[in-house]
Amino acid sequence: MQSENNRNMIIAIVLSMVVLFGWQFFVAGPQLEQAQKRAQIEAQQAAADQSLATPATTDGSTPATATDNSSGSFPDRATALAATPRIAIDTPALAGSISLTGARIDDLQLKEYRETVDPSSAIITLLVPSGAPHGYYVETGFAPASGSTAVLPGADTVWSLEGSNQTLTAAAPVTLRWDNGGGLVFRRTIAVDDHYLFTVTQSVENSGAGDVALFPYSRIVRQGKPAVQNFFVQHEGPLGVLGTNNLVSKKYDDVANEKQIDASSATGGWVGITDKYWATAILSQPGAPINARFSHQKSGTLDIYQTSFVESTPLVVPAGGTAETKSYLFAGAKQTRVIDAYDNTYGFDRLELLIDWGWLHFITRPMFELIQFLYGILGNFGLAILAVTVIVKGLFFPLANRSYASMAAMRRVQPEMKSIQERFKDDRVQQQQAMMELYKKEKINPLSGCWPILIQIPVFFSLYTVIFISLEMRHAPFFGWIVDLAAPDPTNIFTLFGLIPWNPTALPILGGLLHLGVWPLVMGITMWVQMKLNPPPTDPTQAMIFNWMPIVFTFMLGTFPAGLVIYWAWNNLLSVTQQWFIMKRHGAEVDLLGNITASFKRKPADSKAN
Repeated sequence: MQSENNRNMIIAIVLSMVVLFGWQFFVAGPQLEQAQKRAQIEAQQAAADQSLATPATTDGSTPATATDNSSGSFPDRATALAATPRIAIDTPALAGSISLTGARIDDLQLKEYRETVDPSSAIITLLVPSGAPHGYYVETGFAPASGSTAVLPGADTVWSLEGSNQTLTAAAPVTLRWDNGGGLVFRRTIAVDDHYLFTVTQSVENSGAGDVALFPYSRIVRQGKPAVQNFFVQHEGPLGVLGTNNLVSKKYDDVANEKQIDASSATGGWVGITDKYWATAILSQPGAPINARFSHQKSGTLDIYQTSFVESTPLVVPAGGTAETKSYLFAGAKQTRVIDAYDNTYGFDRLELLIDWGWLHFITRPMFELIQFLYGILGNFGLAILAVTVIVKGLFFPLANRSYASMAAMRRVQPEMKSIQERFKDDRVQQQQAMMELYKKEKINPLSGCWPILIQIPVFFSLYTVIFISLEMRHAPFFGWIVDLAAPDPTNIFTLFGLIPWNPTALPILGGLLHLGVWPLVMGITMWVQMKLNPPPTDPTQAMIFNWMPIVFTFMLGTFPAGLVIYWAWNNLLSVTQQWFIMKRHGAEVDLLGNITASFKRKPADSKAN
């Protein structure tokens, strides 16, 4: 027995040593070696860039900081554009220019989109030169490795155009060149497609005697905080997808409070800034490890926000040789089809997340696809929304049929319910027990009437999200006075639909409630009519809540997108029709006109009682 215990002890010790040394050799050792290499690279990078993902020195030999503005402050965009030599950008979707000073892409307009529904209004301006109001630009470059004395191009560097092409088009890229006078020649070739994707290829030619290591970086800088709606449905502000970090999204105020937020990805990714309908994003080559940063700083009273990344692996330019690196820039409208095509073609990591489909994306995205499909058939997004409502009604018809049948049964037993209330008016417990026995006897579920509403809430929310965030809904007309389904109904009962020249929404506190158009009124009326089809609640408090609900919803939806209000009104009308037929089929008496009339007749009686 003792020998057996000794043998087991020896086996346990040997196995422990095998596990220990095996772990050290196969796991811990490689991890330590990898960590040492990573630390060495980060130390090299930190020596050249104290802010990790953004070159921060301004000694003329390295890229300038986000606050740098070699041209000073400008009163307007036109003055800023005239201050530096430029290369024009002209594609089917974009117009703008590239500044030869700093080789920045800092002037971009979207040809296909205008500020308002007026076709003569200005086209959307996305990027603006540094120093002009609302400066917003994109920059690429290199940071030197530790101990390097190489002179690198910066914000004040004036590049020259190589070749005869004077305009960047979808068919013809442009190449910029700069010689540092110390054996390095930098070239930057910028190409753009028919839509919104720029490909930036940076090459370095080394005629010196030694290798040169450089860290490629890209950054987006926004000067001043833009106006955002800060609505929970959609994110506006810095964001990115960084490998296992997945989606990182930060509000402007969060970045301002934290000053800097660092993240890294071993498999590449992208960072950018998104508005409601437009976005910019800088993307590394798929698979390239990067260190990324969201940062904020102040220049006087001006808030400056920045998203940036620097590649973790240096670009080594051999002596007498050339090396190049590639990155991408998305700058434009958040068109779903276009962004999906970029993900599929270039292998980007979920660039589709530039569009915020929300928590219910598994419903929202199919809803968008269905509306798009119906729009292709009907030619009008408003009609597509109405058609989607009919489809949803059809899908939920079995559940609605059971619910409305239960309501019909509730209406049939109304006399018995009133009798129970009178009989046990002083004993609430006995009254509830009698009610439950009645429900059980008649096979009635008193809560079944809530199910159609509860089931439709995710669908309603998803449709609202689609209408609110989808670029395709922007400036989409319906009929009559509705020229933009993504905007509130422009009419207002508080101005007598335009007869009184004043703006009630400008009033403090209550102003937000004083916009009530025709479609919200129609929605409120249809909701009120639908309420009158249902058996009135026996509890006075519940009855009061149900009576006020249509009024509350009418004012609440007054400022909602017109497309959503039209959907709600149409849905109510279909529900009234459906419920009336189902209840009639189950033998319930539906005196809709009598219920409506009774609602007005009770008021004088109530007032006398009071």
